[in-house]
Amino acid sequence: MDLGTYVGGLGNAVYKGIAAEVAPYDLSPLDVQLMMICREMRECTATRLAQLLPVDASRVSRLVTGLADKGLLRRRRLRSDRRIVMLRLTPAGEQMIADVSERMQMYYAKLTEGFTEHEMRAFSNIAQGIVSNYEAMEEP
Repeated sequence: MDLGTYVGGLGNAVYKGIAAEVAPYDLSPLDVQLMMICREMRECTATRLAQLLPVDASRVSRLVTGLADKGLLRRRRLRSDRRIVMLRLTPAGEQMIADVSERMQMYYAKLTEGFTEHEMRAFSNIAQGIVSNYEAMEEP
């Protein structure tokens, strides 16, 4: 097998499991990823989200609209530049992502069951190295 096959299988296991874990909350894995980024950054723009998520800007816009319509995300225009819209989780969004994160951690624990801390650290180092190599190739 090659790297693509391994990564594809891993991605499938993680993505489908997350989809099942977040379905009761009427969220998609991308919704959750977006919300986690917003929680981590406190406030961000859709442009920044489009850089961090594996989707294009129009898809980010649709995700943001859906989360705002559910009352989980709020938009705020900057007074200094009305073209810039800042995004932030609402208190309901904060609570939702806390609940979802707990479920996801339990799922991740099941996925990594039987692996030692040393093995997980080695896996993490390899994955981070591959991402770093990719990012280096993408730089102009």
